[in-house]
Amino acid sequence: MSVYEYVALDDRGRERKGFVDAPGLSVARQQLREEGVYPVEIHQARKKKTSALSGLLEVGLLQKVSAKEISIFTRQLSTLLGAGIPLVPSFNVLLTQTRNPSLQKILAQIRADLNEGKSLTAGMENFPRVFPPFYINMVKAGEASGAINLVLERLADFSESQQELMSKIRSALAYPLIMLLVGSLVIFLLMTFVVPKITGIFTDMKQTLPMITIILIAVSNFLKSFWWLIFLLIGAGVAAFKYLTAGTDTGRLFWDSFRLKAPVWGPVNLKIAIARFSRTLATLLQSGVPLLAAMEIVRNVVNNLVIGDTIARAAKDVEEGQSLAEPLASSGLFPPMVTEMIAVGEQSGSLEKMLNRIAVSYETEVQSDVMVMTSLLEPLMILAMGLMVGFIVISILLPLFEMNQLVR
Repeated sequence: MSVYEYVALDDRGRERKGFVDAPGLSVARQQLREEGVYPVEIHQARKKKTSALSGLLEVGLLQKVSAKEISIFTRQLSTLLGAGIPLVPSFNVLLTQTRNPSLQKILAQIRADLNEGKSLTAGMENFPRVFPPFYINMVKAGEASGAINLVLERLADFSESQQELMSKIRSALAYPLIMLLVGSLVIFLLMTFVVPKITGIFTDMKQTLPMITIILIAVSNFLKSFWWLIFLLIGAGVAAFKYLTAGTDTGRLFWDSFRLKAPVWGPVNLKIAIARFSRTLATLLQSGVPLLAAMEIVRNVVNNLVIGDTIARAAKDVEEGQSLAEPLASSGLFPPMVTEMIAVGEQSGSLEKMLNRIAVSYETEVQSDVMVMTSLLEPLMILAMGLMVGFIVISILLPLFEMNQLVR
């Protein structure tokens, strides 16, 4: 069974686009005619592949499938299955209302696999860039337990909670970042356009200038002549930083360690990682994923090599018969409150419930910490901009005062 992408006209001459599953091109055309549409253009959709390069080509660089779209798809599929609609008809409904062409092709390929008798997990595994291992393992557990709609509902809840947390963090940081960009632009325009015209008067008069004014003129001339070099250096610095912190294991380990130990922002990073660890592990365990398999998935979800290595060592200890709380406590990374709650959860048989409580607690703390940091950041940025503007104003006014004294 192949997937064909078509452009057709209905009885009223309106254009329709979509996908159809058929064993051959002629059969696909016949199916469309039976549905009352007349194909104008029809061709086989690109076949799915699993390599990294083909994954890039499959999803496309310009039409990516966002996490929000996957969350909406998951929620809608859960609702349809919960209403008693079979899997393939549910995908037919989702295909008609999906607007992203890349996601449409992916859903059409999965539907074709379902029509061939394959599992939903097998269809999703062909698109690792869209459905990560965390997602795949939960779907696999849902299919094995026969509660796929409940697992998909948990997946949607998890995705929405993570997006909400990150959205609040971004919203809190948006205003300070905008202030920084606008302030930097204003200072740059002052130094490259306004200051040269004013300081040009001092240069023409060949008067001995104060040191602060000489520094201002030198900086202004440099910015006016070599502004492109500054942007080039910034771009090169960003590229080098990304390579050193993400392109090598040593660099990434150093950067992840620094992120946890950095003043002010380090504790917030640790809380974000603990909240993600707790929420993800709880969701996986509630969906029937075994603890060791869940910990292997969580290791990659926390997005920090230091914490990931700690989780990997804890998984080995659990495999050898220890409790989960003991190795996490001995690592020194997880606070006592977290390890104590995990220990209580293991003893009482309510580990998932305790992990969810930890996640809620730390997500609330993260939001509170970020709000406090941004409230302190705003006056600091205003003060920094004020000092820079004050430096420019004093550098210009000081020679004027001296000239006024000479005139008197």
